[in-house]
Amino acid sequence: MKFDIIVVGSGPGGYVAAIRAAQLGFKVAVVERAELGGICLNWGCIPTKALLKSAAVFQYIQHAPEYGLSVSDLKADFPAIIKRSREVAETMSKGIQFLLKKNKIEHLKGFGKVKPGKIVEVADESGKTTEYTADNIILATGARSKELPNLKQDGKKIIGYREAMTLQAQPKSMVVVGSGAIGSEFAYFYHSIGTKVTLIEVLPNIVPLEDEEVSKTLERSFKKAGMKVLTGVSVESVDTTGAGCKVTVKTKKGDELIECDIVLSAVGVTTNIEGIGLEETGIATERGKVLVDDFYRTGVDGYYAIGDIVKGPALAHVASHEGIICVEKIAGKHVEPLDYGNIPGCTYTHPEIASVGLTEKAAKEAGYEILVGKFPFTASGKATAAGAREGFVKVIFDSKYGEWLGAHMIGENVTEMIAEVVTARKLETTGREIIEAVHPHPTMSEAIMEAVAQAYGECVHL
Repeated sequence: MKFDIIVVGSGPGGYVAAIRAAQLGFKVAVVERAELGGICLNWGCIPTKALLKSAAVFQYIQHAPEYGLSVSDLKADFPAIIKRSREVAETMSKGIQFLLKKNKIEHLKGFGKVKPGKIVEVADESGKTTEYTADNIILATGARSKELPNLKQDGKKIIGYREAMTLQAQPKSMVVVGSGAIGSEFAYFYHSIGTKVTLIEVLPNIVPLEDEEVSKTLERSFKKAGMKVLTGVSVESVDTTGAGCKVTVKTKKGDELIECDIVLSAVGVTTNIEGIGLEETGIATERGKVLVDDFYRTGVDGYYAIGDIVKGPALAHVASHEGIICVEKIAGKHVEPLDYGNIPGCTYTHPEIASVGLTEKAAKEAGYEILVGKFPFTASGKATAAGAREGFVKVIFDSKYGEWLGAHMIGENVTEMIAEVVTARKLETTGREIIEAVHPHPTMSEAIMEAVAQAYGECVHL
């Protein structure tokens, strides 16, 4: 069978690329051996948010007396929480099936491997292979949980994020290794429903990619809630021979032994590029990433790559935009390269974290003379009324030209607020324009305007 475009992988990069290609009139197929929607929809972004929502509701009810409400006999039903999460993922996966069918995209079920001559070989569950040809082939095979040599996952006592979403029973204690978005979110979830959690980070701060003030605020919040947080600490070994796990960690004071039921490894992801035909086709890689240009073309004509397998942040929304740019370029449309300096990042802990652009430290290191504004939610009427006074909005501007260099938020619902900053930066909006744009009151989002005003010495409510 011949197609205009074959997409290998149906995650947020692959299925979005396929749908946009179909909208542009191409005959399209998607190769996927597992659930449509990829890791993000089935084992990442969506089901984890379902788990985190359950944790948030549980926490709200625990604090009911603060809102003048009385609740008794509250408990977390762990199997029911897991079941709801899987149902949410299944619902969204069916939605992708509908979208592919609606756009007349063929689903080629099986494992895809590219071959020279613009061929994709698809092996089904029985091992039978079928070859398909296309004028253009887009690789969007994603990534999986990374394994460290001293932290090999067995799926039972040392687990990755997939197992963390489908445990049969709630562990009494857990060590989470790695405090990026995945590690911090799972640490928050399990701690919130009653598991004794120890969060370990080898770097000096948790969520180490965030602005240092944000990192310190989340660490204080976790510790205040009773979570044990260890920074500047490395895991040396894990002994799983007994009933649970014995984790040996190296601290500044020497080795320490931590006992727990389960260890969750959240030390990052590794790309799925093995066995997909890159070497045979002549597609170059470097440090586990496929080499592409600004429009996701590999060095071999007709072959493209997007998402986690190329250089850039391993985020669903990044992969989706890469897919759109890729197929629009194939269609001959005028497109511009993606601005990787304006990619928002979100962490769905409680409090939430959202950020875009340069941190204060990075801006200074880049040589900018900066204006910094910070508005705490303790000064927000909406946050106070909602009982969500924790956190702040921090903004950074270039003092010479007024360029918005970055924004860093921690608090209730900030993952919904960051889009204003992303859009403003895309439009090259100045701080003065943000101050003069009327923000609704009372809202959490007016904290952005207040923070900008504070940077320019005009904040009324501080």
